[in-house]
Amino acid sequence: MKIRSVVVLSIFLSALVILGIFLPANAAPSSQQFATNTPLPDGRILYKVQPGDTSCIRIALLNGISVQQLLQLNTNINASCSNLTVGALLLVGTGGPASVSPTPGPSPTLVPPTITPTPLAGTTEICVLLFNDLNGNALHDANEPVIEGGAISVTETNGSYSKTLNTSVNSDPTAYQGTCFVDVPEGNYNIGAAIPDTYNPTMSLTYALDLKAGDIAYVDFGAQARDSSVAQPGNTNLNGGDGPSPLLGFLGGFLLLGGLGLGWYALRMREPQSKLKRSGLLKK
Repeated sequence: MKIRSVVVLSIFLSALVILGIFLPANAAPSSQQFATNTPLPDGRILYKVQPGDTSCIRIALLNGISVQQLLQLNTNINASCSNLTVGALLLVGTGGPASVSPTPGPSPTLVPPTITPTPLAGTTEICVLLFNDLNGNALHDANEPVIEGGAISVTETNGSYSKTLNTSVNSDPTAYQGTCFVDVPEGNYNIGAAIPDTYNPTMSLTYALDLKAGDIAYVDFGAQARDSSVAQPGNTNLNGGDGPSPLLGFLGGFLLLGGLGLGWYALRMREPQSKLKRSGLLKK
């Protein structure tokens, strides 16, 4: 009876050993399996933090990515993933299935671009008249025409603008006859005029000008033909006409005759004294 109990116990223990050998190989999984996360319609693949996800290495291995990729995709977690909470969603991939494509919609109507011209901010205008100063008074009178064949130059003092135009007569007699420079930037300018060889200037042919945005400047330069015999201003006579005054000529002649008379009288008075000296009657 005792031997029989020993045999039964040996058989039971042997069965337990055999069961212990085969059970881990057949019943327990070699590694923990997790379901693959389904990409969202926008292509993002998210992972929900589970209990026990205490390290970045574990989460990276579960999703088949590196720790560096995990940290690049989720900049809000630290290097050790110690700030994660259960239930938080982590981005572990992008792209989604290749079969997902946006639903085609109506083709948009292409609108041509609106071309807006760039305005010339701060522009001015300079108009210069080179006129024939017939009466030589250095002022432009209504009957004094423009001088053709001259040249007008406009130059900004820092060299940012420089332009030269020739003078000519406008076919419309009612229009401005000068030479105009348009869309000139504001600044400090030197304006000069060059006249034909047959003319002499009656005034300075250079002018300095300070222009602000929106200004329109008018500058006049006068010159007179070299063969002109017109008297210069200020040479008028007392009667209001041109040329020498008759009154001044008469007065000059009278003074000349008076001088001659005084000279003759002085000679006449000196002659008797000379005769007396020669005769010894007048002491020296």
